Amino acid sequence: MRETERASSPLETEATPSLDQVFDLLSNRRRRYALYHLYEQDDGVATTTALTNRVAELEVVAEQTHTTEVTDEFITAVRTDLQHVHLPKLEDAGVLEHDHRSETVRYWTQPSLEEWLEHAYHKESMTSL
Repeated sequence: MRETERASSPLETEATPSLDQVFDLLSNRRRRYALYHLYEQDDGVATTTALTNRVAELEVVAEQTHTTEVTDEFITAVRTDLQHVHLPKLEDAGVLEHDHRSETVRYWTQPSLEEWLEHAYHKESMTSL
């Protein structure tokens, strides 16, 4: 994850998710991978395409039983799942904003979530990716 501390910014949301909500959000691999990617961005913003591609890449690497190639069909499946399930759930929790018109996703700084997100990142050995 990021080496430097993120300075407090106007992108910080007012509501802090409960511990139950944090663990619920992090309980799904695709949501974690999406948050890993968004958290690594200096401004917390990514295009839907870049986010989808990164989540797909991380999944293929994590699933050592599958091929190491990211196919167009897999990308489409990941994008559909992100757009219809995971991004709306994260948006409802106040963690991010998904702008369908510009096809961008903006992460809102959440210190309580980030503490557990970083722990999950290191536990999943994502540091080498």
